[in-house]
Amino acid sequence: MATFQRTIEQSLAAWKASSRRKPLLLHGARQVGKTWALKHFGATHFSDLAYFSLDKDESGLRDLFRTTKDPHRIVEQLGYVRGRRIVAGECLIVLDEIQECNEALNALKYFCEDAPEYAVACAGSLLGIYLGHEGQSFPVGKVDHVAMHPLTFAEFLFVKNPAMHAYMDTIVRPEPLPQIFFDKLREAFVAYTVCGGMPEPAALMADFDHQDEVDTALQAILHDYALDFVKHTTPLVAPRVKHVWDALPSQLAKENRKFVYQLVRPGARAREYEVAIDWLVQAGLVHKVAHCPTPSVPLKAYEDLATFKLYALDIGLLRRHAEVDAQLLVGEARGGNAEFRGALAENYVLQSLVAQYGSALRYWTSGNRAEVDFLVQDGGRILPVEVKSGVSITGKSLMQYEKTYQPALRLRYSLRNLSIDGNLVNIPLFLADRTQTLLRHLP
Repeated sequence: MATFQRTIEQSLAAWKASSRRKPLLLHGARQVGKTWALKHFGATHFSDLAYFSLDKDESGLRDLFRTTKDPHRIVEQLGYVRGRRIVAGECLIVLDEIQECNEALNALKYFCEDAPEYAVACAGSLLGIYLGHEGQSFPVGKVDHVAMHPLTFAEFLFVKNPAMHAYMDTIVRPEPLPQIFFDKLREAFVAYTVCGGMPEPAALMADFDHQDEVDTALQAILHDYALDFVKHTTPLVAPRVKHVWDALPSQLAKENRKFVYQLVRPGARAREYEVAIDWLVQAGLVHKVAHCPTPSVPLKAYEDLATFKLYALDIGLLRRHAEVDAQLLVGEARGGNAEFRGALAENYVLQSLVAQYGSALRYWTSGNRAEVDFLVQDGGRILPVEVKSGVSITGKSLMQYEKTYQPALRLRYSLRNLSIDGNLVNIPLFLADRTQTLLRHLP
């Protein structure tokens, strides 16, 4: 199947080259491609790769970390396990599923302090959950952190249509695209909305356009997530996590996507489900977008934490979780519930902006009169963001925001062509990944 070029390789290369390099923890939801990324990076940027999984531990690897804290001794013993010496500066040591061995996690402190010449990179399923668990020690300040997200549309396009990917790389200014290129990019983007950014279903879509197999792969991932709810939570929390997760499509189907506890279960109260929501956030399965009634820098200081929206980590998973048939998005049957297509578009733009800006987004409302879908903190300025799923751009919220705050720049994502009108930049949905580049080249 298709092999994607992941932009995270740039972050990993910067980590390798850093003179202040520490052991690396690669964060990301289950099945976003963390293990593949580390193996590929080791194979292409080092002369040797030493990969170890601490999951099932059939070879007793965990005992190596329990019997000594000396990183040189640990490396020596890991070399015996694999039958070949590990040479500093030449080999990438990958410790996968590191959350399964607390002693291995603590050993990263000693690698940082006493053996920085070794390149050690770690990943794990639900690592965010583990690190936030009471009673688990963590080498604070002794590791570097890198976040991995689902495939972006640009990464998908590199395999789906290499020529259009090359063309998209040339788009740096907010000037209209020739219609022939606009149509080809829109067509590829529709395919991406079907499969999303999880590597296996994305590869099935990029290689074969097999929508049934894409749905099967997405459903398998959703099934694995459901198993995690039981395996990695308590008997009290597990059903609440499932209730919140299952209610996600209905929360986003509303015109006002503010999270409503009554849609989770009748009579549900915030204090009963706060832990469940936090679990999903820490697991990387949802993005929590807090209400920000005062759009000032820093946005975090003005959040209304009691009011928020929840989005899925991936548009493809959300589509499948909501049981939206792929044929409602592609081909002659394109159509379906316009409100939910709007939710899918918002979810995609959120994914793209989080991957670029590396921080949480917020949203703004003015009572019941206006709502701006997202607020992005771009350096010292706040960018209001409006998302439309099609070519219709009716709506007064962005204008209301402008009257109130006079922002230097406003962003709208839609299926209209790339353009700039005063302080309003219209970006086609399929160019959301180019946002930062386009903003750097504004006239």
